[in-house]
Amino acid sequence: MEVLTLLETIEEMLGRSANIPLTKRTLIDKEEILSVVNEIKLKLPDELKQAKWVKEERQKILVDAQKEANQLIKEAENRIIAMIDEHEITKKAYEQKTEIIDSANAFSKDLINGTKKYADDILAELEANLQDKLDIIKDNRKELK
Repeated sequence: MEVLTLLETIEEMLGRSANIPLTKRTLIDKEEILSVVNEIKLKLPDELKQAKWVKEERQKILVDAQKEANQLIKEAENRIIAMIDEHEITKKAYEQKTEIIDSANAFSKDLINGTKKYADDILAELEANLQDKLDIIKDNRKELK
């Protein structure tokens, strides 16, 4: 995360800057800070693109999981239709149909929930990191005023 490195650079600049006696104010090189801030502006869209990619991947996984569940259900239905001619087989087919559909639905639900949790965990971590850095920037800006 290059943005985090750039924010750390700003922190270092502030840490090594000269203090104005009898105040909480600090003298900093405006051009140097603006240069790093501009780099952050350039890098931040890349990190936002990465978050968007994670979201899109999550959606693809959910769609794939739903397709797989639908395919399992369709396969189960096709197997049942093929067995309808015989009475004993028909009874067993109805029992298996229910089991297969329940199993497919449970599998699909588990897969969807796991995918949602994984994507949410990644987005939450990214959000926390970005919020931490935003808080640092806000604090630094307050100190600059």
